[in-house]
Amino acid sequence: MVSSETSGGLFGTGERGVFRRTLPAPEEPQGRRMNRVLGLTQLTLIGVGAIIGAGIFSLAGAVARNVAGPAVLVSFLIAGVASLCAAFAYAEFAGMVPRAGSSYTYGAAVLGELVGWIIGWDLLLEYTAIVAAVSIGMSGYVGYLLNAVGLQLPVWMLGAPGSGEGHRVDLIAMLICLGVAWLLNRGTRTSARVDVVLTVVKIAVVLLVVVVGLMQVKTSNLTPFAPFGFGGAVAGAATVFFAVFGYDALSTAAEESVQARKHLPKAMILSLAISMVLYVLACVVLTGMVNYTEVDPKSGFSAAFSSVGLGGVGIVVAIGAVLGIVTVSFSFMLGASRLWYALSRDGLTPKWFGELHPKRRVPHRATWIIGVASAALAGLVPVQEVAELTNIGVLLAFVIVSAAVVVIRYRRPDLPRSFRCPGMPVVPILGIGFSVWLMSFLALETWLRLLGWLLVGMLVYVLYGYRNTRKVLPGGSVDLAELSRLAGDDQPVAAASTTTKEL
Repeated sequence: MVSSETSGGLFGTGERGVFRRTLPAPEEPQGRRMNRVLGLTQLTLIGVGAIIGAGIFSLAGAVARNVAGPAVLVSFLIAGVASLCAAFAYAEFAGMVPRAGSSYTYGAAVLGELVGWIIGWDLLLEYTAIVAAVSIGMSGYVGYLLNAVGLQLPVWMLGAPGSGEGHRVDLIAMLICLGVAWLLNRGTRTSARVDVVLTVVKIAVVLLVVVVGLMQVKTSNLTPFAPFGFGGAVAGAATVFFAVFGYDALSTAAEESVQARKHLPKAMILSLAISMVLYVLACVVLTGMVNYTEVDPKSGFSAAFSSVGLGGVGIVVAIGAVLGIVTVSFSFMLGASRLWYALSRDGLTPKWFGELHPKRRVPHRATWIIGVASAALAGLVPVQEVAELTNIGVLLAFVIVSAAVVVIRYRRPDLPRSFRCPGMPVVPILGIGFSVWLMSFLALETWLRLLGWLLVGMLVYVLYGYRNTRKVLPGGSVDLAELSRLAGDDQPVAAASTTTKEL
């Protein structure tokens, strides 16, 4: 139902206004919508699969050696606290708006169509770049495994231009991106089962690292703890941030979740909590086994185990790293394709991109396009540049979602919520502050790349999205009470009494 709000003008909230508040277009009939097959366990494991990957197996080593030293532990803690503040905001929205689209859907419903589009367009790039970044992080471990069996790939195919002498393309990372796109197009149930198995293997490998590695830790290696100062630890947090927010991509799978209002908030918090415990322990092991100046930035854990005479463990870790990074690519490519599906369904991009496969009920065209685009990034751009590009976009999303949850809590406190962000408004404001603070540590070139992408997005909106979305979603701002019609899981929303205690 459209509200009586008629604030006119292009910058108003009425029918012609770019700040009209919109809710997702109604779901397709049963035979034409995505299948609901994901329960709490699968959702939590998808979240863990998205969080634990290149951040722990590859990026932690690079940050420890070049930016933070043993204080890389502090880098992950800072990033984790910032991420937790935003996670609470995401969880509240996931319990209110259990639909595909994540930050785009939340922003459009509370702050207006234009804000939703900006963040949706931003995250299309960021999710695609994350898939590329974690796939690049896999190359070092593949090289370690091949060297262990006496094989060595040609130098030209081992990295992007500028990432090392003789490097021309990272062929392995490209093949991973395309392989994940193929897996996702096999259908949600099949691909989710594969992801769950790989995630369980990855968790087992991380536990192996922690249990065996703690026995090899030398406290002398942890001194000095912060050789680059506290500023180095903060700069490290800005770099590793993309490793601690997989729940964002998780929320895009709402329309493939059973009892989405109930399970999504729990899965978000649980996946972040599990991952942060493993991150902290792994960082202690990495910088305690070898001095930070000797950490291998490409295959940190495997090289560390080899240096203490445990080469067999190093090989197992390398295999786990390869499998683990595949799960991260899976989660974020799933997120990107479901986000594009939501944008197309709401008329902001052509419907062709969001069409579902007639048999498998997945957005196959969007998935393949994202797979090819991420493969191009992974093959041709150095990992540091890709990682920073992902971070700035996701931090921007955190700022918008954290602001939106404050606005809707005070504008409509009566709306049913299956989860409430605790510590309102302090927690989401802290999320905003942390995000802006971390963004300030990113390079100017990263800001310019983001600005360029957003300008392209504004052209798409002006030339196509603005007019077409009014055909799909006519009228002015909706009454936010209409959020209750978006249950989507055929279960009534619970009273607004659930808190973090129920997790």
